Amino acid sequence: MDPQTPGQAGPQNPAASTRPAQQGTTTRQWLRPAAVRLILMLVVFAGVNAAAAGLTGAAGNSFWTLPLGVVIAALALWAYIRAVRFTERRSADELRVADARAGLVRGTGWGVLLFTVTIGVIALFGGYRTAGWGSFVGFLAVVGLMCAVAVTEELLFRGVLFRIVEELAGTWGALAVSATLFGLLHLINPNATFWGGLAIAVEAGLMFGAAYAATRSLWVPIGVHLGWNTAELGIFGTTVSGNDDTLVGLVHSTMSGPGALTGGAFGPEASIVAVLVCAVPTVLFLRAARRDGRILPRAAKRA
Repeated sequence: MDPQTPGQAGPQNPAASTRPAQQGTTTRQWLRPAAVRLILMLVVFAGVNAAAAGLTGAAGNSFWTLPLGVVIAALALWAYIRAVRFTERRSADELRVADARAGLVRGTGWGVLLFTVTIGVIALFGGYRTAGWGSFVGFLAVVGLMCAVAVTEELLFRGVLFRIVEELAGTWGALAVSATLFGLLHLINPNATFWGGLAIAVEAGLMFGAAYAATRSLWVPIGVHLGWNTAELGIFGTTVSGNDDTLVGLVHSTMSGPGALTGGAFGPEASIVAVLVCAVPTVLFLRAARRDGRILPRAAKRA
């Protein structure tokens, strides 16, 4: 994996484009404190996530979930860009249109590859096998659902939580906070366990945060998230984060064996295999971020 910046993603000075403008009276004074912006944006995009989940859940295993998911993703991106403009008086450079294609294509490819390696290792040890064909329409529904999930969750956890916490606690603090809360969020899922939440925090929370830190583009973690989830359910037919719902991918599958290998009822994301596989790109992304000067210190050290 080559965690380079897609296209021209990310400024050379990452702090410059992710902090509010400080030009006299052009910035709303009450929105300058990072804590105020963090609370406001978290409330807004937690609501966006809840609305997206409700709408896609109502569509179910239907072709119409595909266009619905794409529309939800587009509206969420628009809302984020407008919110950044309102609260920080700047363009959302982390979502530059020029970087979208390269970031999404590369990130989605990485996500599919990572899950394919994960399920391949599990299958090698006898934990996974296919059990017949599924549905192409179901696959399209999965793609739509995951478009909405990947965009709304990455906007909330990397675009809002990671980015603004980084202003206060630096990159390492932002990684710790965003990954921990990402794992905790998944504890409310069906079939959730403490280990499942911890695995999600480590393999996904850290990896997505590291991808953003390395590229300073939200398109990359959105793409990785989309590719991983789509491969997990849409291609290989396995459970996503404990959600064993009615959506059907290209194949039906069965998993058997020790939970450490298969992830048990929570799905492959709770497998030690997934944790180890995702550790590789996480380290590579963080090394790239350090090399390019994109690891930011705490606010106190910058002052």
